[in-house]
Amino acid sequence: MKILIILRVAERALRRNKMRTLLTMLGMIIGVGAVIATVSLGDGAKAQVESQIASLGRNVILIFAGSITRGGARGGWNNAGTLMVDDAIAIEREVPDVTIISPEYRSGGIQVASANDNWSTTIQGEGEDYLEIRQWPLAEGSMFTAVDVRSAGKVAVIGKTVADTLFPDGNVIGQAMRIKGVPFIVVGVLTPKGLSVQGSDQDDVVLVPYSSAMKRLFGVTNIRAITVEASSPKVLANAQEEITELLRQRHRIGPGHDDDFTVRTQEEIAQMMNSASETIRSLLVAIACVSLLIGGIGIMNIMLVSVTERTREIGIRMAVGAHGKDILMQFLAEAVALSMVGGGLGIAIGVLSSRIAAQVKHWPTLTSPTWIVVAFFFSALVGIFFGFYPAWKASKLDPIDALRYE
Repeated sequence: MKILIILRVAERALRRNKMRTLLTMLGMIIGVGAVIATVSLGDGAKAQVESQIASLGRNVILIFAGSITRGGARGGWNNAGTLMVDDAIAIEREVPDVTIISPEYRSGGIQVASANDNWSTTIQGEGEDYLEIRQWPLAEGSMFTAVDVRSAGKVAVIGKTVADTLFPDGNVIGQAMRIKGVPFIVVGVLTPKGLSVQGSDQDDVVLVPYSSAMKRLFGVTNIRAITVEASSPKVLANAQEEITELLRQRHRIGPGHDDDFTVRTQEEIAQMMNSASETIRSLLVAIACVSLLIGGIGIMNIMLVSVTERTREIGIRMAVGAHGKDILMQFLAEAVALSMVGGGLGIAIGVLSSRIAAQVKHWPTLTSPTWIVVAFFFSALVGIFFGFYPAWKASKLDPIDALRYE
């Protein structure tokens, strides 16, 4: 009953100055709302990264040409033609933990055309096992074969975006398309995957045998990457080490010299991408916590003003038998009520903001119930921490001086 009375008195005191109460809660509303929205966007981005990394396949190792140092300048991935098809064949033969591989030559912004339309897309020259490595099923048709790779066959497997653009009537398999003026026959259509982490359309792609890409389309003798599948997650690190050592031997790279290639496992790529998103999220959460701090200071300020305004009221309560702890609990309850109501409104606004962002901007969001509970209790702690001093000050007032206060 005593707690109910304290809460009723606190509610009456806060309603007495509605505008001031609302403005006091505003800092908590903004701070908690910003935390919830930021964490929701960060967790959504992290979940999308994990999903995209998983879409690479299982136990995948990626080998890129590049990462070399010449004349003091260090190049990045794909900056040098240092990988050859023979390197991929050697890896498959000499690294026991490797099960299947796919040499790759990729080029973007390539014009493709059907009888009635044309489109600029990405051409990927791949091996016949590429879809197995990527765990990417076909919607219709079939993948090109090892015979097509050996003979540099003019066959292609296209993504859903390319299929819808070039063949809007839906009749795709067996149709002819021209890539850089060279005729190719469509033998398969990929299952849609949607946008990647970087926002690019994964379905806007044309797969051809890597031999066809090298000889018929681009006139090159090198490849830009090799996609490798290891036998199990336990051997990824060992396979990575063996691949690195093998390529260093094949490329005649001596001790102390930089590799002219880059070898990355699936886990390393995930860690790099998650590290970037975590850094951004931590920065935004820190900024949001500053808003919470400002909101807490605002609560302390208003409660100090309230103590001053209600000094005579405090004196009357003490004169009729209220103890110092009763006064302390009364003002502390008001501070906690301000922060918790503000926190509750902030949670609602944060969840709503994240959903609006997901609908309007198509940003991935994931609102965790754990964070909602944490934010609510943290707002209560802010009220207790910043409301304690004004409440303590009120409880220490001398009743005689308080009654004389005008």
